[in-house]
Amino acid sequence: MKTASRISRIAAALALSLTALGVQAASPAPVRNIVLVHGYFADGSGWRAVSDILTHDGYKVSVVQEPETSFEDDVKATTRVIDAQDGPSILVGHSYGGAVITQAGNDPKVAALVYVAAFQPDTGESAMVLNNKMPSATKAIKATADGYLYLDPAHFHADFAADLPADEANFMALSQVMPAAKSFGTPITAAAWRTKPSFAVVATQDRAINPDLERFMTKRAGSKTVEIKASHVVYISHPHEVAKLIEQAAGAKQ
Repeated sequence: MKTASRISRIAAALALSLTALGVQAASPAPVRNIVLVHGYFADGSGWRAVSDILTHDGYKVSVVQEPETSFEDDVKATTRVIDAQDGPSILVGHSYGGAVITQAGNDPKVAALVYVAAFQPDTGESAMVLNNKMPSATKAIKATADGYLYLDPAHFHADFAADLPADEANFMALSQVMPAAKSFGTPITAAAWRTKPSFAVVATQDRAINPDLERFMTKRAGSKTVEIKASHVVYISHPHEVAKLIEQAAGAKQ
């Protein structure tokens, strides 16, 4: 008993000494790797402005180019990039990319998730099920005869990228990626936001995903959320605000 008491007194004295010297426990280092995942009808080049800001601020940025041939292929492409990082990563998804990061985010190297005008499915849920709960404003999404989707170029500017210059939106319409329709209905097997911190951007002028659905999903997930008056491509029209939230996620205690 005397020995235990003596050890206790020594420990207490050491703690007081360290406090007096201003010695504190080291805070966890911020995450430096950022992995960006695009959504439907776009490709990774849309992340250019956000990537430039993050790179300037000292982050290592990687952009996933999903094949969009199936949900499983898109998750594999994302996991491949995550696993190539030299440490933990912040995983960021736009639009359908939110469903992808919800699944791929279970990778142990993912520290936190950031949803940018994105779907946040729960376990057993798909992006399509969520969209059916609160349908988007656009009626311009069409299907090809062989099961791929595209957004009618005549409506692309208004329904997808209304706050971009017309020439930029029109080129995006001409160069859009056609995703496999089946990927929209593939359910999540385990929602990563249930076990990892999440952050989210709600685009209040979004016509591709209902803003009220975005609010429902972020509230359900307990995501730290910001609202930005922007179209679906908020990451292109408001890159500084989006980059700021990503950096907050990187600096948060994981």
